[in-house]
Amino acid sequence: MTRLVVDASVAVKWVVTEDGTAEAVSLLSVRPLAAPDLLIAECANILWKKVARAELTPEEGLLAARLLQRSEVELYPMRALLEPAARLAMDLDHPAYDCVYLALALENGWRFVTADMRLVGKVRQSSSLAGDAILSLAEVTASNGERH
Repeated sequence: MTRLVVDASVAVKWVVTEDGTAEAVSLLSVRPLAAPDLLIAECANILWKKVARAELTPEEGLLAARLLQRSEVELYPMRALLEPAARLAMDLDHPAYDCVYLALALENGWRFVTADMRLVGKVRQSSSLAGDAILSLAEVTASNGERH
């Protein structure tokens, strides 16, 4: 089975109820899942923001962090992804940190699942990238990670 790369916009939905939580949770039954190790810092930052905005209490934020630590996402070092991510960021005119996830997927022939519709649109509009390399969270089915 091909790996699915997930980003922080998906992973946080595993532990914080918000739009797309059901779809994100359904991915947990799809194995294997992968992400660059950037996922850790991004999830911590999202949880901090949610606490700062009073969307979560500090205790809820820390519990969410503990739950995310236990997730079965295989983490990959970012160092080898620096150049491809930078190239993608420049080609797509999109923040490089999002492109690290896309680079991991493209470099390995995997698919990337994100809740970031802006990034999905940019990849699909790109003439140099295969549009099926990226899936929006709404397009994913739990059984196989294929588009509807």
